[in-house]
Amino acid sequence: MVYPRVSLYALMLAAAGIPLYIHLPRFAAVHLGIGLGTIGTILLLIRLIDLVQDPLIGWAIDRWPNAQGIFALTAAGGLAIGFPLLFAPRSGENVVTQLVLILILLFSAYSIGMILLYGRSATLAKNTEPVELMTLAAFREGGMLAGVVIAAIAPAILVAFGAADGGYPAFGVFLGGTAILTAIVTRPIWQRPAIVGDRISISNLAQAGALRLLLLALINSLPVAITSTLFLFFVEDRLQLVGKAGPLLILFFLCAGLSVPLWAKLSNRLGGKNVLLIAMPLSILGFVGAAFLAQGNLIGFAAICVASGVALGADMVVLPTMFSVALNKAGLNASAAFGIWSFAGKLGLALAAFIVLPLLSQNGFVPGQANSPQAMTTLNTAYAIIPCILKFIALGYVLTLPTEEPNS
Repeated sequence: MVYPRVSLYALMLAAAGIPLYIHLPRFAAVHLGIGLGTIGTILLLIRLIDLVQDPLIGWAIDRWPNAQGIFALTAAGGLAIGFPLLFAPRSGENVVTQLVLILILLFSAYSIGMILLYGRSATLAKNTEPVELMTLAAFREGGMLAGVVIAAIAPAILVAFGAADGGYPAFGVFLGGTAILTAIVTRPIWQRPAIVGDRISISNLAQAGALRLLLLALINSLPVAITSTLFLFFVEDRLQLVGKAGPLLILFFLCAGLSVPLWAKLSNRLGGKNVLLIAMPLSILGFVGAAFLAQGNLIGFAAICVASGVALGADMVVLPTMFSVALNKAGLNASAAFGIWSFAGKLGLALAAFIVLPLLSQNGFVPGQANSPQAMTTLNTAYAIIPCILKFIALGYVLTLPTEEPNS
């Protein structure tokens, strides 16, 4: 029952990540009246905290390996408290301050959970062989993507049952309840003896090949970070597919989830690098196609969601496993390393929000209202063209990686 419980813990974290990275910009702009530039600045501020916090969290998890259960409970407890507060109706002069404090709590809890889950891969797997680590990754990422689908569809379901304010307050309570349930059910997996390694440094990360993978993680996170931040705006405002964002988001992540077992098997047969060289061009085609879609083209964008979702499945299962395998082969502390890995991924999200949201604001884009051609062109460029260029850079970087031996 270890792997299903791993899937459940991953589900909780993914369900928490969706509102933080996708729903938050639109919720804060429409329901709290906070400007897009301010939202981007807030998210960057949170990431500056993560710059110090995430590596320290990883260090602490490795420093006290017998406290896994405490760390897991702390993460779930922070999410259980933070989400009902985040989506509670509020107004007044202190709205921004309240939002910042709640987000610090949520992002800190999210960081603890993610670093613990990924950093303890060797502990949670049946053994430390690459094939078993890939199997664990498939269960973990499958749970992640199930959580994404649930979080994507929950607000619409809650609204259908009569929830007010776009379903967000009820959504916050739902996420809090999910965290409490998960903490109870997954408690046994954190009682397994922890497998720890040597202290990490820049030099031994470089020798293990993990430093190159960290840089790739940062570069590769930027395209997805930008499209995640702008997804609701692109669907609702650029394509004028009002009310279709939820189903399209579900389609996107469902395809990612269904592709995970395929990518895991291919990675074991062909090696992680070769799998990325197959998946990344598929993602690039999706970005290019989105740039030329006409308003109202639901079928066209659905096809792009399918292709992009399948490509995302490879990113989610292959890159962290390559990193974990490199750490295990070198005998290094995984949690401390995944603390840096976590920061690299979230830095990409923060840079995306800090760059593209003020850019849209400066060009006159206002969510949910009639926008000028210039504003729409800026949104189209930010959502499709810029990520395409960044993905090409990531693809070129993958070509420079050494070709590893297949796992089987």
